[in-house]
Amino acid sequence: MGQKINPLGFRLGTTQSHDSLWFAQPINYSENLQEDKKIRDSIRNYIEKSIRISSGIEIIGRIKIKKRIDLIQVIIYMGFPKLLIEGKPRNIEELQTNVQKKLNCVNRKLNIAITKIANAYQHPNILAEFIAGQLKNRVSVRKAMKKAIELTEQAGTKGVQVQVAGRIDGKEIARVEWIREGRVPLQTIRARIDYCSHTVRTVYGVLGIKVWIFLNKE
Repeated sequence: MGQKINPLGFRLGTTQSHDSLWFAQPINYSENLQEDKKIRDSIRNYIEKSIRISSGIEIIGRIKIKKRIDLIQVIIYMGFPKLLIEGKPRNIEELQTNVQKKLNCVNRKLNIAITKIANAYQHPNILAEFIAGQLKNRVSVRKAMKKAIELTEQAGTKGVQVQVAGRIDGKEIARVEWIREGRVPLQTIRARIDYCSHTVRTVYGVLGIKVWIFLNKE
C-alpha cells in the first residue's frame, strides 16, 4: 500500500500524450534520448540567461520534440512569450542557432516554434516555478502555496493540489505541507490532470514541490 504512480504516465493514450514523438531502433534509442535532453537543457539555459534573470518569471510550460529523418521540430509552450519576442527581436534566431551548434546536426534541419499558453497558471510547471521563486525570497510556505492556488483558481481550473516537502522554514526535521482546493480525482483515468515535480534550492536546503491541476473531464 502507499505506492504511487506518475499521473501523466498513468494517463498515456487517454488524456495524455508523449512530449517526444519519434521512432528509433534499439541501438540508437539512448542517443536520441540524450539528444532530447540536450535540446531541452539548451532552451532552458538560454531563456534563464536572457529573460528570467531580468523578469523573475518562469515562462516555459512544456517543450515538445518531433523528429523525422531530415527534420527536428521543437515546439515551446510559453506562458509569457512577449518577454522573449519583445525584449530582443532576434532572440528566437539566436536560440535556434545556439541549439543547432550544440546538436551538431549537419544533415537535419532544426525548426523551433513558439506557442502561447492561453492561461499560464493552468500549467503546473509555471505554477511550481512561481512557488520556487517565492520560497527563494523567504516567503512563508503556506503563504506561497495559497497565492499559487489563488492564481490557478482565477485561471479557471476545477481543482488544484500543491505539496512542498523538506526542511520547511529551516526546521531540523523534514515535513510535508500541502493544500488542496476543489476536486483532484487522481484515480479517474478520464480526468485531465496535469502534474509536475520540481526542486528548489533555498538557504535551508533543497525543497521538493509537487503540483496537480485538474482541468476537466474528456
